[in-house]
Amino acid sequence: MVGLSAPLEGLSRAQTSFDSAAAKIAQPVSPDAPNQQDEVSLSDQMVALMQSRNAYEANLKTLQTGNQMQKTLLDLIG
Repeated sequence: MVGLSAPLEGLSRAQTSFDSAAAKIAQPVSPDAPNQQDEVSLSDQMVALMQSRNAYEANLKTLQTGNQMQKTLLDLIG
């Protein structure tokens, strides 16, 4: 399919971003080092999760629209 590489790549980037944010949120805190420098800002990671979800949904909608356009074109030709 021509022209669908951008939304497919966008889906992949959104999934990677979502997984990264989820992993940071799920990261255990070591009881031996309560003042770790790598503490996660939950609000920042929640924003990242929501942005990833929105990007995924937008790219999915683009794929669905492209699919519908191709179906319409085939119906017109056939």
